Amino acid sequence: MWDDPKKAEKVLKELKYWTDLEDVWKGLSAKAKDIEELGHMVEEGSTEANELETEFEQLENAYQKAHVKLLLSGPYDKRDAILVLSSGTGGVDAQDWTEMLLRMYLRYAEQQGWKTTVTEKTMGAEAGIKSATIEIKGMVAYGFLKGEHGVHRLVRLSPFNAKNLRQTSFALVEVLPIIPEDEGVEIDEKELRIDTYRSSGAGGQHVNTTDSAVRITHLPTGLVVTCQSERSQAQNKSQAMSVLKGRLTQKLLEEKKEKIEELKGGYREAAWGNQIRSYVFQPYTMVKDHRTDQETSQVQAVMDGDLDDFIEAYLLKSK
Repeated sequence: MWDDPKKAEKVLKELKYWTDLEDVWKGLSAKAKDIEELGHMVEEGSTEANELETEFEQLENAYQKAHVKLLLSGPYDKRDAILVLSSGTGGVDAQDWTEMLLRMYLRYAEQQGWKTTVTEKTMGAEAGIKSATIEIKGMVAYGFLKGEHGVHRLVRLSPFNAKNLRQTSFALVEVLPIIPEDEGVEIDEKELRIDTYRSSGAGGQHVNTTDSAVRITHLPTGLVVTCQSERSQAQNKSQAMSVLKGRLTQKLLEEKKEKIEELKGGYREAAWGNQIRSYVFQPYTMVKDHRTDQETSQVQAVMDGDLDDFIEAYLLKSK
């Protein structure tokens, strides 16, 4: 522990996670006993019985959240995460939709107490964003967010259409675990093409006057990663390499999953038509996850980061 500060930090971080979770379960157990004892003392239909029923519902909700955390047993579930958002079919509406998703995930991370950094953002010509990359640091960030990986579909009356017609737009969300340099897949420098260019976003004077932005292409797979948020070229390269390693790891996990699904006869190509979730603003309001059938009419709450029910439903079904 003394010889390896990074390892010590990792161990202590995980220890705190499990200690906090243990305290939660002890609290749930004590609360359950209290409710059980009080249940024998109150009369059915009384005010006290109604209050006890409300407490029981709260206990059920708390149990569900604590139970979900026990399901995060994957090799990367307790890692920090990188979210890569890309606009798809739908023109300006898709770019605006991508920016709305960016705000949604930043709000969700804020509610979880996680630290976020937008490391790359490419603005659209008219509105919205073409792409964005968010680094999210928090215990089990990847475990909770991995189910958000896929195509997200928006249906609404377009504010960019002169006739205000209904428009369907798509955005792709990629969720990648942050892998330390000494772990995960090995990347051969000979298989990389590294280009530098001048940062185009808002930033300090130094950022906009030097070739500090970095684009890395992994030649065997064609994966391309860019980063321009840091002040130095070295920092941007390090950040881009982290994203690339996460993408390669995610690619290997998906290929393994696809192979298993193919053997089972259930494999479907990850194409635009296979969206994981639809967000309908008009003619009615509904958000529905097509994998779990979890849905809600509170579309604005979801866009403000209220994703717990969708994330928990996915984790429960995936087990």
